[in-house]
Amino acid sequence: MAGLGIGAGKALSARIDRRMDDDSATMLKECNAGEEEEEEEEEDEDDNVPPVVFLCVKCKVALGDSLAWVGSEDEQNLILLTRATDNVCVGNEHFVSRMPKESGCLLLNLYCRGCSLQLGKMYTSTPKNLDYKRSLFCLSIEQVESYVLGSTTQKICPEDEDEPVTLEHRVYLEHEIEKVKAVVVSVEQRLSEIESKLLKKAQ
Repeated sequence: MAGLGIGAGKALSARIDRRMDDDSATMLKECNAGEEEEEEEEEDEDDNVPPVVFLCVKCKVALGDSLAWVGSEDEQNLILLTRATDNVCVGNEHFVSRMPKESGCLLLNLYCRGCSLQLGKMYTSTPKNLDYKRSLFCLSIEQVESYVLGSTTQKICPEDEDEPVTLEHRVYLEHEIEKVKAVVVSVEQRLSEIESKLLKKAQ
């Protein structure tokens, strides 16, 4: 709007807004609705992702899981977790970061309780632009393996597809067993009678 004053510019903008017809407004609403649906679908897909367990690359003990996931640092190859298992030990000696963009940061090393492997670091003091990393478990991707829950495929025994035995089903089975027992007893009695008759004839 070069050459127009502030008041004239606002008036022109208002006139343009009033001239928007209903079809254009409808199209905008439909586009926005479509974008919202796509976002909801993406969120649903994210919700369906099974949890991931993070393991020590050396001794395979569990270090944490994706339920505590905060994000990742591509430049330093780190994953950031809010919580970790007791297998992650926090060191006692603070040291100053030597990274160019981390001047003034105080850190503690993280170790694996199972094999003493250095897993990453924890920021205890940071400048304002790095506050998001403070007190998080920053694990090195190179020292961590991941396991997706439910990803196993091997089966030794086939799954039992029979329905679980209910109380009514059990009563029915016991009743049928009693009937079978009665039939067996009756057959045994008849066999005994036949054997005794055959013995008498033989004598």
